[in-house]
Amino acid sequence: MKRCILSWLLLSVFLVQLLPVQAQIPDAVYSPRIKTVLLHPTGNQLGPPIMQLGGIGSLELHFDDLDANVKNYSYTFQLCNADWTPAILSQFDFISGFSQQRINTYRVSSIAFTRYTHYQAALPDRNCMPTKSGNYILKVFLNGDTSKTIFTKRMLVYREQAAITAQVQQPFNGQIFRTHQKIQFKVALNEGLNVVNQFQQINVVIMQNYRWDNAVSNIRPSFFSRNVLEYNTENDAVFPAGKEWRWLDLRSFRFQSDRIEKVKYGNGSTDVIVRPDANRSSQRFNFFRDNNGMFTIETTESVNPYWQGDYATVNFTFVPGNNVPFPDKDVFIVGQLTNYNLNDSAKMVFNTEKGAYERSLFLKMGYYDYCYATIDRNDPKRKASFDFTEGNYWETENNYTILVYYRPLGGRADELVGLTTINSLTNRP
Repeated sequence: MKRCILSWLLLSVFLVQLLPVQAQIPDAVYSPRIKTVLLHPTGNQLGPPIMQLGGIGSLELHFDDLDANVKNYSYTFQLCNADWTPAILSQFDFISGFSQQRINTYRVSSIAFTRYTHYQAALPDRNCMPTKSGNYILKVFLNGDTSKTIFTKRMLVYREQAAITAQVQQPFNGQIFRTHQKIQFKVALNEGLNVVNQFQQINVVIMQNYRWDNAVSNIRPSFFSRNVLEYNTENDAVFPAGKEWRWLDLRSFRFQSDRIEKVKYGNGSTDVIVRPDANRSSQRFNFFRDNNGMFTIETTESVNPYWQGDYATVNFTFVPGNNVPFPDKDVFIVGQLTNYNLNDSAKMVFNTEKGAYERSLFLKMGYYDYCYATIDRNDPKRKASFDFTEGNYWETENNYTILVYYRPLGGRADELVGLTTINSLTNRP
């Protein structure tokens, strides 16, 4: 009887630990006082949060707290499956060392008008390391209480057990061959992987420019032979190509780039007015080097951008054709600067007097890429589209990341066994 009660209590504790994670989304900031959350490879702000299994200190974590005092922040990891549902495993099964690690490196801002405390950490720490490959959610929380989560970020941990060869092609479909890009690839699995059923044990996910909001998953192979799987279909791995991203240089609030209309300097704040953006969907394609929707925190002055870079309220304006709002559509600012979250924080408001959409974002000094997207209010999937704001062109330069997941027979979590990134310019036939 006592053994049954003890087993029931242990199961209850295990399920309670899982519930907060299930209620959260992978990339979210839950406190309005937390700004500029960055998780990227060490020394590379434009890289996605991907690391090899066992790579100590492979990633950098940065964020600012506008309360400008010192708080007790910690982090932990949650292992997830390929679809970002939590794996039914205890933390003891995928974390080596302590389940929580305190963030001990911080610095109060200086020089900047905006007061904040900058926190940073090198992940993973030797005392808190993932032991399995797969999808992970990094949870940062307050005072050792995981229910007081302030933000979550996705990260990928992989173990190389599959070789991937891929290229970007122009689709054969005459309706989309000028506007879309198709990914054709081949996966060679290591002999050590016990694959009995390719359709149930192997799952492939493709991301465009490291975006999860339009990632393609559950792609079935068109041909397989032993441990080699080939993917070449006209429907599954096809993406709207978009257009080169718009840019905004905020590396200095004193030197105003040509994308800035004016800057208003207050006693303790700064307002940046960005030049109005027009609809580009009917404009001809022009190539220029961009950061594919990402941003970097940097300055053109000799200061440290992490704790000496200032903040400003940046005002964006999008002017639709004939100054008329899109019928039954909402307009959003899309990019890493809004975390690709299509919610109210990125939604633009139509100003009837000006005949334009407006939105203000509180941004740190840096160099930003962004685009405008629309969502049909009658679309239950809330799928973002560039058709009416930017346009789609086959020639656009994009990065595509192919992820290969493997579920062992009897396994309870998806393992990330293959990963590669290709470019639509350098990896064409």
